[in-house]
Amino acid sequence: MEFTAIDYTIFALLLVLSSAIGLFYALTGNRQRTVQEFLLANRDMGCLPVALSLLASFQSAVAILGVPAEIFRFGTEYWFLGCSYFLGLLIPAHIFIPVFYRLHITSTYEYLELRFNKTVRVFGTVAFIFQMVIYMGVVLYAPALALNAVTGFDLWSAVLTIGLVCTLYTTLGGLKAVIWTDVFQTLVMLAGQVAVIVVGAWRVGGMARVWRVAEQEGKISGIDLDPNPLERHTFWSLAVGGIFMMLSLYGVNQAQVQRYLSARSEREAKLSCYAVFPCQQIVLCLSCLTGLVMFVYDREHPLAPGQRPASSDQLVLYFVMDVLQDLPGLPGLFVACLFSGALSTISSAFNSLATVTMEDLVRPHLPGLSESRATLLSKLLALGYGLLCLGMAYVSSMLGPVLQAAISIFGMVGGPLLGLFCLGMFFPCANPTGAVVGLLAGLVMAFWIGIGSFVHGTAGAKGTANSTALPPVGNLSTVLATTLLPTTSAPPGPTGLQRFYSLSYMWYSAHNSTTVIVVGVLVSLLTGPTPAAALDPRTISPVLPQLLCCLPPKIRHWLCCGGADVAQVRDRLPAPQGEGDIGGYSPVPLLPPLFLSLPPSLSPQVPGHADATEKSKGVPNGLPHPGPDRQEEEEGHGYIRNSGAPICAVQETSF
Repeated sequence: MEFTAIDYTIFALLLVLSSAIGLFYALTGNRQRTVQEFLLANRDMGCLPVALSLLASFQSAVAILGVPAEIFRFGTEYWFLGCSYFLGLLIPAHIFIPVFYRLHITSTYEYLELRFNKTVRVFGTVAFIFQMVIYMGVVLYAPALALNAVTGFDLWSAVLTIGLVCTLYTTLGGLKAVIWTDVFQTLVMLAGQVAVIVVGAWRVGGMARVWRVAEQEGKISGIDLDPNPLERHTFWSLAVGGIFMMLSLYGVNQAQVQRYLSARSEREAKLSCYAVFPCQQIVLCLSCLTGLVMFVYDREHPLAPGQRPASSDQLVLYFVMDVLQDLPGLPGLFVACLFSGALSTISSAFNSLATVTMEDLVRPHLPGLSESRATLLSKLLALGYGLLCLGMAYVSSMLGPVLQAAISIFGMVGGPLLGLFCLGMFFPCANPTGAVVGLLAGLVMAFWIGIGSFVHGTAGAKGTANSTALPPVGNLSTVLATTLLPTTSAPPGPTGLQRFYSLSYMWYSAHNSTTVIVVGVLVSLLTGPTPAAALDPRTISPVLPQLLCCLPPKIRHWLCCGGADVAQVRDRLPAPQGEGDIGGYSPVPLLPPLFLSLPPSLSPQVPGHADATEKSKGVPNGLPHPGPDRQEEEEGHGYIRNSGAPICAVQETSF
């Protein structure tokens, strides 16, 4: 099971072409001379490259190794995770993307300052940096360790080569290079997986026979409708809990949101979200089919007892090296596929970390920083995080069994951050105190369950404490999905507090984000909700009135700072005059028109303005029609702002 010269050549080509893309964008165009170009690709990307880049970040090397191993060991039940993809992408497209895109922000955490204050922004930024710094070294080290164990490929040569190449093209080419290398690496990943499936299925008699044998052996799972949240995988935990995991990644994660913001229009950003959906389903199918082919091949060509892998993360590599050993070049293609997943994930981490550090921690303290110096500093930050990634890979090698806890930290932060953004967008009553206390409560809850689950070895009622099943999203699914620990036998049924620790990892994001929202709302109501006049309507989701329409008026009054019922103001608002269209594109509404307004009693009166209940020039609250300059500035926002008054009338928002 050793590489040939052809395998090494294919692997080297991956690195050379990835570096060439970075050099190309470093030497063409504006040569990454502005922060806008370096961090947001000049906001000029089309939907297709953005979609493939989103997919590449989603399909990490850990998932390429882990999902087939999950299917090999437990059957196809994990395939039902695909049911969560629809809402997991539809919700970001129509709730999160419009808010972020219309604010013209660079860092996701700028939203937190606009909605709450600078303190909440710093808390969110620090949590994200902690999350990514811990995770990116592990993402680099884990596949290199597995590859070394199976093929004898030098461990630190692989780590250093991948880390330095990724740092090079991310630092030189900026986000545009990251996105286009993601496109290239996505194609490599798909080619590697297809090659393994085709050759493996051919060796065992075709895909029809693979499915038939897997069905006879009970590997084709039915729909398990057990509502028990302690069960590791059920239809509900995968299809519903998976939605929250998807939202924490595709809704509020800086690495993904930054790609939305690089699109040339809001329409392109939404289309990229739609385009990811079929791509994700294809990738999930390929991973699951790889697992089934592995299972049937192992039954007919079993390895000797001494050759069995020590942990299931190595199953895929053992299978690949065995089934492709007499086909020179294909093992190298799969290794290129594996490290393409690592490159795409790590480059996303570098770029997003440089962005949040620059925009959230550096620029607020250096307001007079010139554009050229800011760009240079952004590149140095990307370089610094690249070198830090190599250091974290070394630290990961020293952690041993504690590595599982280190991987889990990434997901422990994802759920609470999702809850923090939902608190801001869906609960106008939430104040900064409630946001900070809610976030801290969510983090405490996440670490309590995550570390308790790790210590007690209870990954769910089905007893997979050290499962190597690796869901393809950067969420707390990785708590119980580490790839580096040997499997253990099922523990006895949990009792007492262990039942709390036995919560299925698929529910962690839902549980932790809900904790943030509940605590945040309660603390906000106890300490005094945000005054209506201090609330920027652009930071509130336009679908909020539709979501609250079924609540009792008193509760709706509390949650909306006393906001009037939507039905009372809908008829008073004029038809949209084009501000909601993006680039001249007027999409067909998928939902009824949504409006948000404040009642006259809470609308502060500014001298010279008409009463809020009257119309002046056909626009509520006495706000004039925007002039040509103002209309250009607010293009695509769906809002008419008046500089003299803090009250905003939200026009019809088309989805």
